[in-house]
Amino acid sequence: MRRRSLLIAVPAGLATLAACGDDKSDSSKASDSASPSASATSAAPAPKIVDGPLPAVTGGTKFGTKPTVAKGTGDPSKDLAVKTLIAGGGQTVAENDYVQAHYLGQIWNTAKVFDNSYDRKTPLVIQLAEGSIIDGWRYALTGKKVGSRVQFSVPPTWGYGKEGNAQAGIKGTDTLVFVVDVQGTFNANSSAKGTKVPQNDAALPKVGTNTDGKAPSIDIPKKDAPTKLVANYIIEGDGDEVGAKDTVLVQYKGVFWDSGKEFDSTYGRKALTSFGLQQVVKGWGQGLTGKKVGSRVLIVIPPKLGYGDNPPSGSGIKKDSVLVFSVDILAKM
Repeated sequence: MRRRSLLIAVPAGLATLAACGDDKSDSSKASDSASPSASATSAAPAPKIVDGPLPAVTGGTKFGTKPTVAKGTGDPSKDLAVKTLIAGGGQTVAENDYVQAHYLGQIWNTAKVFDNSYDRKTPLVIQLAEGSIIDGWRYALTGKKVGSRVQFSVPPTWGYGKEGNAQAGIKGTDTLVFVVDVQGTFNANSSAKGTKVPQNDAALPKVGTNTDGKAPSIDIPKKDAPTKLVANYIIEGDGDEVGAKDTVLVQYKGVFWDSGKEFDSTYGRKALTSFGLQQVVKGWGQGLTGKKVGSRVLIVIPPKLGYGDNPPSGSGIKKDSVLVFSVDILAKM
């Protein structure tokens, strides 16, 4: 099983996407490795941020390369020490954004590396929100720009507190040192990025191609609904392909074929969502598998791959409904 960072929060499946009668989830994978996830909602006050001391980065000094970090000397700061080693020029990270980053974490006084994403060759995507990640990350990365390498030390107060993290070998007295390469940031204004694909089939819905973070239009044709799954690019991104077992971060909008009425949307909630493709209705899992990150995809789901005669209670979805979605694949998690 591929190791995954404990920084990754368990995906929150929406009622209108969760697969019925399927108890399989991705949550058991979230603790496969030792790393600094949020253990409990913190009540600690905001830290004072200082510029040191911090141990030297002695190798892998380029952005995106695995760093080597010396052991801390002397006593670490009791405040949050933060230093930008490489200043990026991209979008500014805000609290509650989802950040995509490579990182390495080690213990101050031993230089023991307890986790890093570079060896997994997969960057972390996680929300900088209270309860989702340790407070040290929230405060150190907020305000930084995409393309930046940031080093910071986290005392127990803004890490794991007096309990530490036994799985990671972190004691309640340990100060943690991180080097983080910020590769991307996503929020409610994020959209697909890529090349527009012609929509020439008059028998299929036409989806808007705006990339301003606003919900795209979905125009349903006055035709019979397709009986097979449709999963077509509207905007084709250039990112990695999504695998059948991956977890994705998305913007989406869903409407009924028969009325064009919207029944669910991240745009309306002004909040992105994430889920594993094995946790949702088959039409979503099959429709997004093989598609590229950065894309906008039209998915038309016939009842047999949606909810059939057993729609979720309170969803407003009728039996045997054909569902139409516009999905922006922002990142793999």
